[in-house]
Amino acid sequence: MTWLRLLIIVLLLGYLSTGIYQIPADERAVVRRFGAVIARPGPGLWLSAPWGIDRVDRVRVRTVRQLNVGYHPEFGDDAGMTPPGQLLTGDQNLVNLKVVVDYAIDDRDGYLDDFVMNQGQTETVLRREAEAATAEWVAGRTVDDVLLTGRAGIPMWLMSQLPPRLASQHLGIVLQRVSVDYLAAPGEVRDAFEAVNQAQTAIRTRLNQAEQQASLRRREAAAVSYRLAQQAAAYRQEAVALARADAEAFTRRWQQYQQLRVSNPHLLTAIWWEEIGRTLTSMKAKGRLEVFDPTLSSAGLDLTQFLAPPK
Repeated sequence: MTWLRLLIIVLLLGYLSTGIYQIPADERAVVRRFGAVIARPGPGLWLSAPWGIDRVDRVRVRTVRQLNVGYHPEFGDDAGMTPPGQLLTGDQNLVNLKVVVDYAIDDRDGYLDDFVMNQGQTETVLRREAEAATAEWVAGRTVDDVLLTGRAGIPMWLMSQLPPRLASQHLGIVLQRVSVDYLAAPGEVRDAFEAVNQAQTAIRTRLNQAEQQASLRRREAAAVSYRLAQQAAAYRQEAVALARADAEAFTRRWQQYQQLRVSNPHLLTAIWWEEIGRTLTSMKAKGRLEVFDPTLSSAGLDLTQFLAPPK
């Protein structure tokens, strides 16, 4: 009977050892006793009641998990069927779309419990909510808008829409990142869409070139405007300086006239002839005045003719 007792002791020790757990550094555990959560131990050695009484679920909380949602390019388009991830746009066109959702487990106590309780349906619910939110975004836009802006717009939309939707599902996960892995028109019309995209790219290129040319012309016009403004300012300063000089000269001469007219009553006549002589000399220098008969000058008679200004 000794061997039977020894066997019983070994079996009892083996059964009790089922309550000894080693939890790695990147994991946390949730201990349930008859279904109720009694502890959430961290990394290290953990002792609990043996199997059948306590259940220990170990969870890798530092691992980022990925979920592919939507279209799978490697499978192609099934004839006669709408493949997963083929969505209808707002202008009644189809696009094939695949997004990748990165998520991690929330290691806070209550959220960790939610993950352990619902981990069997986590990816199913996450995929359903991601598909619904993506279809909503696509349905509100034209196919051109989806193809041009989808890779940037869809991740932003899902990162704002999924967290509140998942909160009511009590999945115990944290959304890390969303990216668009594949976005294209169906194979039957892909060539046409690529041609349209190439045309739109060419249009944008032409617009950019036109904007660059317009910017260059504006800079050149600004430079010309600045140069003309500087020339006008310099001309104004010169004209003002000349006008002031003329005004000062006239003022001085007027003052001299006021002083000398008492002693010389013929002063005004002399000034008049002086100005007439200066005017005639200037006109002759410009080719607008010539002597009609120079032989008469010595006899005291000087006949001249005034010429019209050249056209």
